[in-house]
Amino acid sequence: MQSDATPDPYASPIAFGQRLRILRTRRGMTREQLGGLCGRSASWVRGLEEGRLKTPKLETIFRLADALRVRDLAELTGDQSVHVDLFAGPGHPRLAGVKAALDAFPLTSAREAPPLAHIRARLASAWSARHDAPNHREVVGALLPDLIRDAQLAVRQADRSDERRTAQSALSEVYSLSQFFVAYQPDAALLWRVAERGMVAAQDSEDPHAIGVAAWLTAQAHRDSGPGHFEAAEAVTSEALAYLEPRLPGASDGVVAIVGALTFEAGYTAARMRETGTAWRFWDEANKIAKRLPAGYFHPVTSFSRAIMSAHAVTVAVELHQGGESVRQATASEASTIPSRPRRARHRIEEARAYQLDAQPDVALDTLARAHEAAPETIKYNGYAKSIILEETESRVPDRRRRASELAVRLGLLTA
Repeated sequence: MQSDATPDPYASPIAFGQRLRILRTRRGMTREQLGGLCGRSASWVRGLEEGRLKTPKLETIFRLADALRVRDLAELTGDQSVHVDLFAGPGHPRLAGVKAALDAFPLTSAREAPPLAHIRARLASAWSARHDAPNHREVVGALLPDLIRDAQLAVRQADRSDERRTAQSALSEVYSLSQFFVAYQPDAALLWRVAERGMVAAQDSEDPHAIGVAAWLTAQAHRDSGPGHFEAAEAVTSEALAYLEPRLPGASDGVVAIVGALTFEAGYTAARMRETGTAWRFWDEANKIAKRLPAGYFHPVTSFSRAIMSAHAVTVAVELHQGGESVRQATASEASTIPSRPRRARHRIEEARAYQLDAQPDVALDTLARAHEAAPETIKYNGYAKSIILEETESRVPDRRRRASELAVRLGLLTA
């Protein structure tokens, strides 16, 4: 008797395209949605599913698996000889505790909120830990639950309107820190919840710096959600700049830095959209703003500074797929000038992308190994890094394949 049930992609050997269609429909995604998350069209997805297009390279398969939240690459490829854990378990071990604190809204409490000065001091320590610790997610994840609860309590217990606005500013910054932790974890809904709460708290605070930071993080959330969100990222960025730029005369270094970060963010999104002239124009404008800051200044949230601009140039070139220019910018930049470990590791990953684009996979692997040395928890959750490493585990060059496999084992992508 014929069954209308969706076939099991593991019950019998079936083509890649069939597996793709089954997994896509199980996730409730349209071809347009899946294609958009991979920077491709619905017709491209259909061509893969119908077998008219050949099975793509591993890097593209990884992006499809990422979009479909496939736990094991074998689910998509059908190759049961190689199992690659992509989204093992619930994400970072501290995620459950952070999520519980974010989900809870206790309306009554006999406990008195700590003074705002105390919350601010803890926030400053948490940001320092994020930049200094190689296991920054572990450290920040341990601090966040109590910070979230105390900052929420401070808002609820504020008596005067000015006290409430100040408390909302602190709460917004706690949500900003939370978004850094939640990013690249297997809970997209939680990421958006944090971003939206951060923006609401920032607006209620009427603090230009808090509003700028929340806008910067919201724009990043849109940008990283795929081509379908690029226009939203542009809109958030331009609206925030229109609000902040008139406040630049006499502004603090923090406000100047967030304007610079938002300006570069506009260039980043333009680069994703392959708008070369616009992307480099915004980079130039951001660079001019960076030169207004003191030489040693480093914004604790966005990392915006003079030192970061060469790293940003690598990112623009990479996103524009300019292989030669990417390597030129990578050669000119110096990661050691970036004081933040995770941001330094992120820059190494961007350099690795540049070398991979320029057909220098051995240099790309060496660079990713240096990223791992700087901050293991940054590279572990970065899709670009995992994509390069997994692609090179299939290299025909034995030594390159060995080094890529060793790095994949260190990241938990492959079992030893």
